[in-house]
Amino acid sequence: MALQVYNSLTRQKEAFQSIIPGKVGMYVCGPTVSGESHLGHARPFITFDIVYRYLKHLGYSVRYVRNITDAGHFEEEGRESEDKISKKAVLEKMEPMELVQKYTNLFHWAMREFNNLEPSIEPTATGHIVEQIVMIEKIIADGYAYVVNGSVYFDVDKYHRDFGAKGMQYGILSGRVLEEQLETTRELESQDEKRNKQDFALWKNAAPEHIMRWQSPWGIGFPGWHIECSAMSTKYLGEEFDIHGGGMDLQFPHHECEIAQSAVCNHRIPARYWLHNNMITINGRKMGKSYNNVIKLSELFAGTHELLTQGYSPMTVRFFILQTHYRSTLDFSNEALQAAEKGLRRLWDAFTQLNKFDISNNNITAGDLDLEAQCYTVLSSLDEHMNDDLNTARVLAGLFELVPVINSIKDGLVAKNALTTATMLMMKEKFNTYLVDIFGLREERKQDDQKLSAVLQLIADIRKDARAKKDFATSDKIRNQLLEAGIQLKDEKDGGVSWELI
Repeated sequence: MALQVYNSLTRQKEAFQSIIPGKVGMYVCGPTVSGESHLGHARPFITFDIVYRYLKHLGYSVRYVRNITDAGHFEEEGRESEDKISKKAVLEKMEPMELVQKYTNLFHWAMREFNNLEPSIEPTATGHIVEQIVMIEKIIADGYAYVVNGSVYFDVDKYHRDFGAKGMQYGILSGRVLEEQLETTRELESQDEKRNKQDFALWKNAAPEHIMRWQSPWGIGFPGWHIECSAMSTKYLGEEFDIHGGGMDLQFPHHECEIAQSAVCNHRIPARYWLHNNMITINGRKMGKSYNNVIKLSELFAGTHELLTQGYSPMTVRFFILQTHYRSTLDFSNEALQAAEKGLRRLWDAFTQLNKFDISNNNITAGDLDLEAQCYTVLSSLDEHMNDDLNTARVLAGLFELVPVINSIKDGLVAKNALTTATMLMMKEKFNTYLVDIFGLREERKQDDQKLSAVLQLIADIRKDARAKKDFATSDKIRNQLLEAGIQLKDEKDGGVSWELI
């Protein structure tokens, strides 16, 4: 089964076929670095890291472009002329680019903690002002934008009339009907400058107090939100590229406006496949300042937000995100994260044990034909699940099905030669390929974990000595009290003792 992805543009699953065989161009909308990244940012960047890793695993040469918005962030559906970076710079008493550097560094730190691969190119909005101005000039020259008081607005109605006949109408991605938008568009600042309410800004005239400002053919100002992505994706990936990704909240207006701008300049929809991850909720509620549930990533890792009962490691968060299909809503809660923490530990312990098995003496013929068939079926299905719109949840479920088999072999409940060498090798290869290479998970051994291991090993040795002296009262007391504390001791067949958190 070839890779199939759900294309938001056509609203259906499609077989993935790159424009240039063997090569993929992918653009993903990056962060606005006016503040520290929060939980809502974790999902898209982990999701598209998986897409990047999987395409590379399939043998594609991938150019992954993820931008940094460092020139403010136009709020077409809010306070239209507010520049988040300028405002935050004043509050923190920093130069705007000093603030940008601070939060860019924090974003990169979080991406490293999540074990995300670095993109091929990470362009910034401020580094591409010239390209944005050139694109705006072309849109004006073609008659799809107009200048008012030093600001430039995209003429949505004219675009919709002309390009709708070419199958590139405004609303093609989001499914919104332009006439309905006219009735629901909110009154925003500078609305009186526009010919129509739905028109959006390509360039904004800068008031004297506005900090970040550039010279342009229309006066001193700064670019709108949408134009930067059109300019940078065109420069680094061409007029048409393979994948455009981002959160579902960007479908409208951001990606819709990107399509319109690029269609005017390049006469085509910029990307073949549009992939969108769904939203995150926290305890069933949408993230929002009014709910006090916007959890910064540093707070998430340290457990310092009031909604958290503990800190959660980056790998626990990554694993939790992968347990749900990227197009499904994902609800964060302490209970769900704690369950993910235990699940990841159980899966990783099985992976570690699997790599310890010496399978050189396995029989060519399986000792347990039913178990062999069961394992082979599960292992063979993993690639099918991943090719079915990147279903990481189904892949993980399949790997979990194999955990009891691994543990049973370790505990001597299943003979080591129950499975053929070929199946055992396949199991090792699939666990490593998916957990490490594609899902980007890694073992987290903190100093506290190492100390805990040393203490538990000492306790296990004391219990072992008690059993040797037939002091079963002490032995049972140690085992039972550890069990009450959530730690289970296991007596191994070779006389050793292992432990796990439950």
